[in-house]
Amino acid sequence: MADSSTQSIIIDAPPDQVATVICDFPSYPEWTEAVRRAEVVEEYEDGYASQVRFTIDAGVLADEYVLAYEYAEDLSRIEWHLVEPSKMQKAQRGSYDLVGNPDGTTTVTYTLEVELSVGMLGMFRRKAEKMIMDTALKQLKRRVEAPGAAH
Repeated sequence: MADSSTQSIIIDAPPDQVATVICDFPSYPEWTEAVRRAEVVEEYEDGYASQVRFTIDAGVLADEYVLAYEYAEDLSRIEWHLVEPSKMQKAQRGSYDLVGNPDGTTTVTYTLEVELSVGMLGMFRRKAEKMIMDTALKQLKRRVEAPGAAH
């Protein structure tokens, strides 16, 4: 399995607001540049998505895949893994860890591990993971902190 990469960002909102945005998968195409479609294909009894099909197009990387999600009881951790290999990925595991800070902000730590089906030098893979995480965290921050964001 590939090495995992981790990155954090502070978002000016409480953890529950951040979790609400992360868990609203059908809205991803509105605020994440690479996601063309996100469709909940299976839900848990509580209504949270257990499996989501993503269609992404990030220029050199276009793919369709299904992720299975698990949640901590208080949504302080949201983790996922690739259900089955896709055209571009052999495996993917990731998580968001949300920690509320005394000032009302949330520290979001994103961990991602992707094993591609196509060969890629480790240096380039790590750079791609860093770019994916950096973009994802910045777009999440922008969405949560946007005026009129769902609170």
